[in-house]
Amino acid sequence: MQTYILLLRGVMPTGKNRVPMAQLRQVLSDAGFGRVRTWIQSGNVILQSDLAPKELEHRVHALIKEHIGPTLAIVARTADEIRQVIQGNPYLDGHDSARVFYVSFQEPPPADKVQALLAQDFSPEKLTVTENAAYMYIPAVYSSGKLSNNFLEKKLGVSATTRNYNTLSKLIELAEET
Repeated sequence: MQTYILLLRGVMPTGKNRVPMAQLRQVLSDAGFGRVRTWIQSGNVILQSDLAPKELEHRVHALIKEHIGPTLAIVARTADEIRQVIQGNPYLDGHDSARVFYVSFQEPPPADKVQALLAQDFSPEKLTVTENAAYMYIPAVYSSGKLSNNFLEKKLGVSATTRNYNTLSKLIELAEET
């Protein structure tokens, strides 16, 4: 069985995308996934599965919709894949690491849409896009910036979910616990 980190898109503590973590753990455990754990209330799951990543994303999506209600995009990655995303951060020197946001794509975005997006100037914000991730450097308050997860999804036409360095590091740590 492979250990996966699942990043659920748009989970909120209240409202239409409310996903109680205890209920989610129970649903996933009942479905046969191993060592199901969640971290904080924003849709971070660590579990073990024999499914391939895309199958896992589809299965968890269906289980959440059926048993809890919300229709959420799911991104499944291994700890090594998340580590590679962190290591790919182009905003290390001269940038506040707390202001870098890591975006994981459910599918690689179309190259033409990436090119069109990167041709724009978001100053003072910065954006780098790779095949499976994007990096947003937002020096001011995230919610008042030009760049956001929703903006990237709209411009690139793919589902994505955003986390910060601390969250991704903690998820790697939890995934590697024996």
